Amino acid sequence: MTSRSKKEWREKSLGPALQRLPERRDDFATESGLDLDAVYTPEDLEEVGFDYERDLGNPGEYPYTRGVQANMYRGRLWTMRQYSGYATAKESNQRYHYLLGQGQTGLSVAFDLPTQIGYDSDHPLAQGEVGKVGVPISHLGDMEDLLEGIPLDRVSTSMTINATASVLLCLYMAVARKRGIPQTEISGTLQNDILKEYIARGTYIYPPRPSMRLVVDVFKYCSANVPKWNTISVSGYHMREAGATAVQELAFTFANAIEYVQAAVDAGLDVDDVAGRVSFFFVAHNNLFEEAAKFRAARRIWARIMKERFGAREPRSMMLRFHTQTAGVTLTAQQLDNNVVRTTVQALSAVLGGTQSLHVNSRDEALALPSEESVQLSLRTQQILAHESGIADVVDPLGGSYFVESLTHRLEKAALEYIERIDGLGGAVAALERGYQMREIHESAFRHQMETEEGRRTVVGVNRYVTEEQPVKGLLRVDQEAAQQQVARLERVRQERDTQAAKADLDRLEDVARSHDSTVEAILECVESYCTLGEICDVFRGVFGEQREMAGV
Repeated sequence: MTSRSKKEWREKSLGPALQRLPERRDDFATESGLDLDAVYTPEDLEEVGFDYERDLGNPGEYPYTRGVQANMYRGRLWTMRQYSGYATAKESNQRYHYLLGQGQTGLSVAFDLPTQIGYDSDHPLAQGEVGKVGVPISHLGDMEDLLEGIPLDRVSTSMTINATASVLLCLYMAVARKRGIPQTEISGTLQNDILKEYIARGTYIYPPRPSMRLVVDVFKYCSANVPKWNTISVSGYHMREAGATAVQELAFTFANAIEYVQAAVDAGLDVDDVAGRVSFFFVAHNNLFEEAAKFRAARRIWARIMKERFGAREPRSMMLRFHTQTAGVTLTAQQLDNNVVRTTVQALSAVLGGTQSLHVNSRDEALALPSEESVQLSLRTQQILAHESGIADVVDPLGGSYFVESLTHRLEKAALEYIERIDGLGGAVAALERGYQMREIHESAFRHQMETEEGRRTVVGVNRYVTEEQPVKGLLRVDQEAAQQQVARLERVRQERDTQAAKADLDRLEDVARSHDSTVEAILECVESYCTLGEICDVFRGVFGEQREMAGV
């Protein structure tokens, strides 16, 4: 179809068709605001400068647009994780065993808010938050309970933790040591992405620059001692949850990743020793094709950044490996069953986009922590996609689509323009210190909210197709008694430990924090002496100071 004939077709056929569908908007665009044509042809690929060899290629080959493995899911299905943690370490452990028994293939640990921001469960600021949005971990005994009966040398564990990431990693390693499992045999992923906390999520403790030092300390230690551990999972998820578009999610995630890799190189690490253990964490939203194209664009962007910007030599350094979680922000309290449909579409986009692991949110998470029944349904969603849908049978089934390839290219171009602007501000840290990323996200979130409130964006069951709601039954409730048990145990640990040894290790940690030495070994000694998470973080607070809230206005 030539450009002229395409234009004529649009005027003769598409115009009248739209007039017959007044309930549809006439400004078709993706959630990122990229305009959409009604039909795509080879000419659209020519317009965006698409080159098959340069931009697509074969699966398992640079620039990895079509996937990081030649056979993708034919060789191995994505890892099925369900993000979980609540009440106490023992109760969370029971949930993990249940999920593994249902066919989950990796653990994904959610920590409660006090643990995320470096407070023990008995701290005054922890009151009312213990065990509510994740599992409370205050000391080595808690971590032992959390991992009881889990074969750490056979199960990969993802820990969503940032400001206190190095402490939680040391607790995990200490459990393995007590069981006689070598550090070389444990595998998993530490989120350890502090920059997005300042941009979008808020669970930071210290100022950005000393926080970056703790991140790099983990890089150094794991590079030498824990070869199977992914030392960072650079996250776009939380920025998107805060209101970023798909383009901003890509751009801000990769700008942060550039900052981390550069910090590691500046600290003397070889780029190929670092990049192969950098993983990513993206969200899957409702717009099926934009999300699938986003994941494909992400692989190409990262491959080119690593090769062209950092001079990486190893293919693994250029391979973007990522975990995907469906979008919590899209879940509605109204008509809960609609959330099952939403998350299925989102999960489908992640698999079509070539994710390495996946978490599907549960239908009731807009109201409470997911019930066991809801979690099982979420896991079954993944299993049905894997074994019944056929989408895992073909590598990159959307590859070559005029529409998808054009959209992939446009997402890449728009994201790179953002990265160039951030470079011009001095990089991700300098930009966030000026509030740049926060302002951009706030503006996008505001536009999205206005579109919803004004009815220009349909949310089924919320602003259209509304029905009378019935009370929801069977929601999971966290008993306050669980928090009391957690605090009582914490008090016993403090009483029963070797107080002098704990104090000596905390003093040594302070000395290390004031030097330029790596902090990980000193943290590991502290946790093995049953120093608490709060005590360790208080040492860093005393040396580094605390970060005040950052605003993007």
